[in-house]
Parts: sequence; structure tokens; C-alpha cells
Amino acid sequence: MFIKLTRQQVLNNIHLRKYCTTAVKMSEKSNGVKLNDVISVLEKFAPKLLSESWDNTGLLVEPYTPRNINKILLTNDLTEAVALEAKQHNCEMIISYHPPIFAPLKTVIQSSWKERIVSLLLEHRISLYSPHTSWDSVKGGVNDWLACAFPFVESIPIMPGEDPNTGAGRFLRIESGFSLSEAIKSVKILTGLKHVRLALGKERTLTDNIGSVALCAGSGSSVLKKVPTADLFLTGEMLHHDVLDAAQRGISVILTNHSDSERGFLTGFSSHLQSQLDNKVKVIVSEFDKDPLSTV
Repeated sequence: MFIKLTRQQVLNNIHLRKYCTTAVKMSEKSNGVKLNDVISVLEKFAPKLLSESWDNTGLLVEPYTPRNINKILLTNDLTEAVALEAKQHNCEMIISYHPPIFAPLKTVIQSSWKERIVSLLLEHRISLYSPHTSWDSVKGGVNDWLACAFPFVESIPIMPGEDPNTGAGRFLRIESGFSLSEAIKSVKILTGLKHVRLALGKERTLTDNIGSVALCAGSGSSVLKKVPTADLFLTGEMLHHDVLDAAQRGISVILTNHSDSERGFLTGFSSHLQSQLDNKVKVIVSEFDKDPLSTV
């Protein structure tokens, strides 16, 4: 059974309302909160069980000596530059949407950039948490943020979970009179991108109205293949032959680059998280995090 949501219902969701807050005042006197209290708030928003079975989510690095959390850095990808940024800002915790640890580490030495990050975090007692696909799946998460680029009248997960409100991807029914060119413009505004890549569907034009959109943040090929037909696919990246197949079936495709379909979610979520922690913790978004690909 699918639970259909209108765009207004999604925007009225308690999580998304809180994303719309602009500035949150920090408590003047705060000793921070315990690490487990931060994790409880994170998993109240997106339970770990929503993660895909192959994913590596949750608490990934925990220093030996605990300390309270006063400042958190949000990032889409954890690079050495971002880890050093967290150190410079005296953050006690990093929340990295993508888990930097997938394959088991046999050593923690200075020979690879991922090992250097773990070494730095442990040395400076910085905890690391990664939500990844739990944020994709949850109602009010990354995919629902991406869906806000469109004036949809209903939204359902493409691959629903046990809770039909959650799951991978989103399939949207769009209000009448919304053209492909308007969709491109709206995606650019939401993501803050000057350019996106477009594969125009066979016998389609930029002025054609779109009645349906299938989207999946990140690398969406495996999810979008579950959709028999739509006017538009939106994701971060797809394999060449998957784009070709969609276009030949008359489905236009917008690609933003992988992390550019995800990163914009963090700005709104930072306000939400700080509020949920009773403003005892300052939550900031990385200034060094960016997609490794750029259009030149």
C-alpha cells in the first residue's frame, strides 16, 4: 500500500517546517550535551533501521575519552580539508552524510587519506556519525528536499519500506502547466548550481509540460530502473547506457553530479538539529565540502 503525499503535506511536515527556520540563538550558558543524546536526536529523525543493508551508517568513530558535544560540523563528504576544518572550529563531532569508512581498515597510519582522517579525529577526540541512506529514506529527508524543486500534487517512495511513507527515491505527480525548461531552472535554484546536464527524451522539447518526475538523490540508476515510465528522471549521476535507455524511451534526464543532489539538504537540517538539541549545541555546515567534479 502506497501513502500518497501532496507537496503541501510534505512542506507541512514537522521536519520540513523546522528546516525553514533561519537563525537559531544559542543558549548563553551551555556545557553541551552527551554524544549519546545527539545520536538519539539523529535517530529519532531517521532511525538507523531505515538504512540500506549494504550501507555503513551510525557512529563510526568514537574517541576513547568521552566529552560533551558543543559544536557539530555537517558535511556531505568527509575529506582531510573538512576534518581539519572541524579541528579549526573546535568541533567535538562531525556528521558526514556519506560514510568515509566502507571497506575495513587494516591499519590507521598516514599512508592513505581515509586513515589520516581517522587518526586526526581520534587524536583530537572528534566523533564521527554517518546517516547516509537513512536520510534518503526518511520522510522529510534528502529525497523529499530534492522533490521540493517541483510543484507536485502527490509523492510516493519508488521503493517503499515497511513504513510506506519511507523508502528509496520519490515518484511525483506534477501540477499541470509545468514545462521541462521550468523544471531545469527550478532544480538549479534548489541546488545552487549554474549548470546541470540534460538528456532530452526522444521526441521531447524543452517547452513540453511534464506530468511526472522520478527522482533519487546521489546515484539513482538502480532505483530509477524500477520506474516503468515518467516524463523526467532527476538524480546526481547515472551510467551512460542507463541515460541512453531512458532518453530512447522518451524520458528526459537531469543530472546534477552526485553530491550536488544531496548537499543542499544540510543547510536546512543544521537549523533543525540545533533546535532539537535545545540550542545547547552549535551546528555549522562545512565551507570546504564540495563535489569533486566541476564544469569547466
